[in-house]
Amino acid sequence: MTIWATPSSTLRAAVADLDPPFGVLDDAALQSNATDLVRRANGRTIRLATKSVRIRSLIRRTVDLSGFSGLLAYALPEALWLHRNGFDDIVVGYPTVNRAALTALTGDESASSSITLMVDDVAQLDIVDRVRPASSRPPVRVCLELDAAYRPAPGLHLGALRSPVRSPGAAARLARQIVDRPGFELVGMMAYEGQIAGVGNRGGGVRPRAVRVMQRRSAAELVERRAATVAAVRDIADLEFVNGGGTGSLETTSADESVTEVAAGSGLMGPGLFDRYRDFHPAAASFFVLPVVRRPGRQVATLAGGGWVASGPPGADRLPVLADPPGLRYVGQEGPGEVQTPVRGASAVRLQVGDQVWLRHAKAGESAEHLREVHLVVDGAVAQVWPTYRGEDQVF
Repeated sequence: MTIWATPSSTLRAAVADLDPPFGVLDDAALQSNATDLVRRANGRTIRLATKSVRIRSLIRRTVDLSGFSGLLAYALPEALWLHRNGFDDIVVGYPTVNRAALTALTGDESASSSITLMVDDVAQLDIVDRVRPASSRPPVRVCLELDAAYRPAPGLHLGALRSPVRSPGAAARLARQIVDRPGFELVGMMAYEGQIAGVGNRGGGVRPRAVRVMQRRSAAELVERRAATVAAVRDIADLEFVNGGGTGSLETTSADESVTEVAAGSGLMGPGLFDRYRDFHPAAASFFVLPVVRRPGRQVATLAGGGWVASGPPGADRLPVLADPPGLRYVGQEGPGEVQTPVRGASAVRLQVGDQVWLRHAKAGESAEHLREVHLVVDGAVAQVWPTYRGEDQVF
């Protein structure tokens, strides 16, 4: 597979006359990444994770590709908006307590038939019942989430703190409560193995080696626990799907026979965090561009803005990657700032006021929260300008 880590001269030339800040999508890289995701999914259908995209036109184009089907949204208001814009088969990946959105969902037969809520507690069902119209139909579709974190010893939790449902017995008890409750239909199950999909493991040091060992052991443990849980839940409900994984765990998750589909989204964009992964290398498909606005010293150039720091535990891996020109680095006492970002390095000496510096966000979808639109470059020219969620006045 061809790997692009920096913007090509053709890509830079296509947008050279635009005024930063702006976003750029490399169409060749997007297509290469989509193809590679399907290959890595090994025959499992990919449900596209919208939080890693947040560009409706790109979501539409991707979900229509062979190998992709359905969406994994991150908020119920988002799912309702996407449904109004022609999407169906939407699973909301996180529980919701948004009463206005729940009222809208349960009062709309078409939306109720197309959107599935995530649950891991009967308290979430209680909130639905408190806002549900008396005449609502059909039943609310729900997906039960199994916590996939790795617990190799008492008190040791490796992975995201997600569902309280951690065992086949707990899942069966909740499944029975859902099935026995009027107005709900249990249609799916999900388990997101963040400690495998979301942790970089590249390198030969102690930590990367330890991460790889943890990931292998976690994957082996989860295969058994998830299979037992799926079997226990299927004895109670006729599940339409069992979702698992993320971009970083497509190979191990798709090999699990209890899983019917996998989730992925970040791999489409190739963000900076994936530079720290060993076994797969998506192309850098998404960039944002900032201007040089001052030269406070011979070896320092200052960019306007730039503090687009990714969510998660604070660290260098959450900072935007300085992609072009090569050889730039942040100034330690400032880093990427809200209104200015000084950079050093051999390339900084040659930068002039008005020049462009290209960056990659550490995570895939979050840059869309800073941009109203992105420029899709096809064959060396801007082919389309796509609004982001924010550009469509949608903030979830």
